Order: sequence, then structure tokens, then C-alpha cells
Amino acid sequence: MSRKQQRLVIWMNGIKVGYWEKSKGVDSLEYLPEWVADEQGRPLSLSLPFTPGNQVWRGNVVRDYFDNLLPDSEGIRRRLAMRYKADSLEPFDLLTELGKDCVGAIQLLHDGDEPTDLYSVKYHPLTESEIAATLRNTTETLLPGRPEDNDDLRLSIAGAQEKTALLWHEDRWCMPEGNTPTTHIFKLPLGLVGHMKADMSSSVENEWLCSVLLGQYGLPVARTQIAHFEDQKALVVERFDRKWSGDGQWIIRLPQEDMCQALGVSPLRKYQADGGPGISEIMEVLSNSDRAERDKAQFFMTQIIFWMMAATDGHAKNFSISIGPQGRYHLTPNYDVLSAWPVIGHGNNQISWQKCKLAMAVRGSSNYYQIYRIQRRHWIRHGEITGLSKQQTEAMIEEIIARTPGVIERVSGLLPDQFPQQLAESIFDGMRQQCRRLAEK
Repeated sequence: MSRKQQRLVIWMNGIKVGYWEKSKGVDSLEYLPEWVADEQGRPLSLSLPFTPGNQVWRGNVVRDYFDNLLPDSEGIRRRLAMRYKADSLEPFDLLTELGKDCVGAIQLLHDGDEPTDLYSVKYHPLTESEIAATLRNTTETLLPGRPEDNDDLRLSIAGAQEKTALLWHEDRWCMPEGNTPTTHIFKLPLGLVGHMKADMSSSVENEWLCSVLLGQYGLPVARTQIAHFEDQKALVVERFDRKWSGDGQWIIRLPQEDMCQALGVSPLRKYQADGGPGISEIMEVLSNSDRAERDKAQFFMTQIIFWMMAATDGHAKNFSISIGPQGRYHLTPNYDVLSAWPVIGHGNNQISWQKCKLAMAVRGSSNYYQIYRIQRRHWIRHGEITGLSKQQTEAMIEEIIARTPGVIERVSGLLPDQFPQQLAESIFDGMRQQCRRLAEK
């Protein structure tokens, strides 16, 4: 079939799952009957469940699911489209070129293609200079007529940040080949962000620190490390949607989706203020998790700690669920957490404290987004709205207050050499301030 083909085959770990088609501008998804009947069968998404008679899903709910697999930034999408010669910025056209290694378990392949080398690991090792070149090329738009150096690694990683991914194998970084997946995501520094041009050039250190803080509170979080390759710095994030097979011969892709996908929401509405999901909607999803009480408590506790950390980008795409056989699911570890404390202030490239907002509102007498307005009573009220008793939320708050001094002390002792102390202290001081506010009754 030509590059103009309008059908892609959906695979999960070497098993054909169904078809994604585009006809007359309408997206459709059809599961294969044998996948629906398989004991390991599971829908791609809570928003695209198996149905009686295996009806075909059509329309925006299909388009939005696949759209959420792609980077959020239009600029990044344009660079990818130019690099891999996609026909347009439409999700179908981009994923026709980039769908071989997506977030979660699915692979999108041309009709007639099969992931024949899936049950082995194919790769070539990389030197430090080659990794540095890969990172530099991540942000580079190819000039017309210039060939792409590596045509093999075609992957799609959602999010707003410049990133790539590599394979860690036999104690070294490698470029995967064929259908071998990546195991780690490499995130580059953000630079100046938003209309205020907030200086997030230390985003690598910031996200590493936030990950360590969350872990010290006992919350599951993606493993991260700060790495340098020549002049390039990156946050290396271990993928929790990948795991080695029991015999150690191949890498299994683990099905998962973010909350925009689960709720059938376009990535353009990932923020609650733009009509996207909020705390209550996600707590409702988690109420049907196969470990509902733990997931709901974990998610709500995360929201309170985000408020303390001034983690302002905790939108629906930054929370995900892992999908098991027959559609069972549970919350994944936390990821993509950044604190705004280092850029809060009144100087150049800073954000006013009064303008600092959470991505998801806390419900009191109304929706509260501005961090400075949110108080202890609002958390208790919102907990009750979502099914947590006042006693449960009070106990959660008291646990956070009691643990915070020790968490900060332990994390302070874990900072690497040459870690930017001003960044760390701004986050620690901000959390201490919010902890005092949380204690006010």
C-alpha cells in the first residue's frame, strides 16, 4: 500500500489487535474478534471499550485517543513531520511515520508489515559523542534536501517537552533497531517557558528533585537520573511501560493510557480550565480501579503535595493508568513533575505568586486554581466531594505535615555535587511555607 494508505494495523507485543482507519476525514477503530475473545485481550482505552457485537468506534473519540500519543507542542510536531516526511500534522499521518514505538503497548504498522523480530533485542551500542549528537539532533530541524542520519528510530512520546528515547542494555546506552523498544526517555532542559518567559533552564534538576521528593513521601514515581554527555544535559527517565521478559530475551510493552485518553478528551483540553478533566473526574475513574482505595488516596495525596511544591503542570495527561487483561486497570507511578517555586517572584523571567495556578482546581465554595487562595478546608471539602471522609482527608493532611520536615532533610542530603543550591532551597522553602499554611485550621 502507498504512503497515502488510510489503514494502520494495531499490534500489542506481536499480537494483532485491530485496525485504525481514516475514510473521508473520519477516524475509525475496529478490534479483531479474536483479540476481544482472548483471555489477554483488553481495550486500548476506557473510552474505547469492547462492545456487544464488536461495534466499530468512529469519530473524535478515536482521533483524540491517537492524538494523545503525540507531542503536545505544534512546533515539535512540525519538526517531526519535516524530519520523517509525514503528509500532514494530522495524527493519522504523523503516526503512520512514528507509530512503531508509542507510549504504552501499541505499535502502528503498515498493512502487511509484522513485528517479526519482536522477541529478541536488536541494537547497536552508542558512544558518548553519539548520544550527545542524538540529543542535539532532537531539537534540530533538517534543512531541505539533507538526509536523516538515522531512519530507524521512529518513536512518538507525548508531552510538551523536547525528548528522545534510547535502550539501556548490557550496562550501556544503545540505539534500538527494528521493533526493539526503548527503555528510557531523555528529557532536555526547557529554557524560557510561557508568555512570562519563565526561566526553566534548570528543569532537568528541578524534575529530578521533585521525583525524589515524591518518592520520599512514599508515592510511586518514575525513576530518574541526571546525565551528561559532552555538552548535553538530560534527565533520564526509566520507562514504566516497559519490562524485560521472564527469560530476559526481549522487552515487553505494557499497555497504559493517560487520563485524557481514558476520558475521551482531546489533548487541547488537558487543562481543567480549558474544559478538561479535574480532580473529581479522575477520582471517579479511579473508583473503578482494581485497587481503588489505594489509587484514590495516592492521587489525592499527590494533589496536596503538588500544591505544596507549586507543581503547576499536573494536568490530565500527566496522570496515567496501566491496563490489564479484560480492561482491569490501576494508577501508574507519577511522572513529569516540575516545581514553579524557583521562578516565583517579581524579577525578570519570573511569575507573580498571585498568578501561580494549579492545573486542576480545588473545590471549596467555588473552583480555586490560584495556589495562594487554597486552604486546608478546601482540601477537606474536595475530599468529601470525591468520596473521602473528612477523617480520611484530615489524617492524610496530618501525615503530610508530620513527614515534610524529614522528607526535606533526607532529600537535602541526597543532592548530587554541583546541584544548584538556590533551586533546591527555593523548593524546600516554598514547601515549608505551604506546610505551615496546611497546618492552619
